[in-house]
Amino acid sequence: MTADAAALDAADPLAPFADEFHHPLDAAGRRAVYLCGHSLGLQPRSAARYVEEELAAWRDLAVRGHHEGPRPWIQYHEGLSAPLAALAGAGAAEVVAMNSLTVNLHLMMVSFYRPTAQRPCVLIEKSAFPSDRYAICSQLAFHGFDPASHLIELAPRPGECCLRTEDLIDTIEREGSRLALVLLPGVQYLTGQALDLAAIAAAARAAGAVIGLDLAHAIGNTPLELHDWNVDFAVWCGYKYLNGGPGAIGGCFVHARHGAMPAAPRFAGWWGHDKGSRFMMGPDFEPIPGAQGWQLSNPPVLSAAPLYAALDIFRRADFRRLRAKSIALTAYLRAAIERLVPGGVEILTPRAADAHGCQLSLRVPRGGTRCFERLTAAGIVGDWREPDVLRLAPVPSYNRFADALRAAEALAAALGG
Repeated sequence: MTADAAALDAADPLAPFADEFHHPLDAAGRRAVYLCGHSLGLQPRSAARYVEEELAAWRDLAVRGHHEGPRPWIQYHEGLSAPLAALAGAGAAEVVAMNSLTVNLHLMMVSFYRPTAQRPCVLIEKSAFPSDRYAICSQLAFHGFDPASHLIELAPRPGECCLRTEDLIDTIEREGSRLALVLLPGVQYLTGQALDLAAIAAAARAAGAVIGLDLAHAIGNTPLELHDWNVDFAVWCGYKYLNGGPGAIGGCFVHARHGAMPAAPRFAGWWGHDKGSRFMMGPDFEPIPGAQGWQLSNPPVLSAAPLYAALDIFRRADFRRLRAKSIALTAYLRAAIERLVPGGVEILTPRAADAHGCQLSLRVPRGGTRCFERLTAAGIVGDWREPDVLRLAPVPSYNRFADALRAAEALAAALGG
């Protein structure tokens, strides 16, 4: 398999992009195999230049940097909309870079979770990312509803680890008259399962519920067509597959049909006010049409700068090519693990190419913590989720087939020792 990995890397037109990122070193001083992009993406080498340009503008121009310099700050976030929209399958006006994921989720629920006595419930998956669950439960309580009775959590079938689309749709149809909001991930963070968002969105809207998505593990990872799927809203962070850096600026999608409605309920802020009259400092809020109308404050320029670098790599690499490599690379890692560790781990992530991104989640039934420590010592960077899940993500922009092979070999050694 070593020769196979080398041949695949030699034939890979995207292989040179790996050198456009900084890679951490292992204890022996070698480049580590970094398979943790589902948690924090690597730093593009060009990120420092983008940040330094804004530091220079701040130093040399001071307040004039809002209107002058390579990327004037007043419009700074607007340069991110088109590349983010390309990844989201949206129009540029439907997307805005702002805040962080959970802040954006709360802002979206202010507008789109509008419960009534007859329709108060929210549907999520049983093992939702904790921050999503906390946000939803707090919104339920804020509106006077009890999460114990008004939060509907759908779990996989007994003996299974992933959700079935038909079960999601059946639940939406069965609970439809009570559902105010369906909030689901694009890719489930623990198992790596990519949900059938088109079918789920259609079912939610047919039931009269709002459909919202957490795309933290999906944007920059799996194909998205948010506008065509008729999703109401979506939120994401910028530091996982988007490679925008720790705590990077997040983003929102608001479907055009909502963005064109100035009376849509929202928490208002100055930066969401009509651009033409914003500096007139008037007392009445007039929202910008589109997703930008949900902004509260001007964007953190130094935090947003690395995202420019990362999105330029996506543009040059082309997401269709990245997705094709992602499918091949993840399949290669799966095959290598199944060959080298037969029966040693359970792969939770679905096998079908359209049902996963570039993440593989492995259940390690015995000695998992020790196995993870040995992998780390061998220079394999993944992460561990209690009680027994190892997550590995071969990211197509900076991982190679040789990385996948090295990881599988290290896993075999860690389990066999």
